[in-house]
Amino acid sequence: MDDPRASQRSGDDCRFALALARIDAAHAEDPATETVGGSPRPRELVYAERLSEWLERLEPAASPALRLAVRCQHLCRWRVARSSYPVGRAGYHAWRRACQQMHAELAAEHLAAVGYDEQTIARVGELVRKRNLGSDPEVQVLEDVACLVFLEHELAAFAVQHDESKTVDIVRRTWRKMSPRGQRAALELELSADASRLIRRALE
Repeated sequence: MDDPRASQRSGDDCRFALALARIDAAHAEDPATETVGGSPRPRELVYAERLSEWLERLEPAASPALRLAVRCQHLCRWRVARSSYPVGRAGYHAWRRACQQMHAELAAEHLAAVGYDEQTIARVGELVRKRNLGSDPEVQVLEDVACLVFLEHELAAFAVQHDESKTVDIVRRTWRKMSPRGQRAALELELSADASRLIRRALE
């Protein structure tokens, strides 16, 4: 006799795989590339994979909604140009909010297309928008993952493009957004000497 629970798990896994395929296909449309292993790949697809890898390390038993939300960060972000918003912190935050809204809407379209229920879709949207950061444990995990990807893979390039005082300030703000667990993971990163020095300065 078939086990209905096993059948449900199989269906859930299939739906998750279908959703991931749709999301990654959208990421793959990013016109910008990043060279990984000697080959150029769509930048946002690389970013999404790195987020998922860090989630697996931090929270291997993460809920399907959190796993999907992590993969939907920056979904088609290239469609909303930063230059279309004013310079400065207020303009930056307005741009971020617009991007998060778009990410949530696109995520909802992809999830609905493969049969996810409204409750799961709504939860993914909350996570993508980072609602209740500081009080929602899953939102905090997502924030930790994003911060770790920044520190491990993006800090060095950011530092080249900006003066040191600004870079240190960004690292300091990034650190404040992380949980103690995320901060401990950050301290264990194998970074370049310059990146490590910037983090030490930020923590002084």
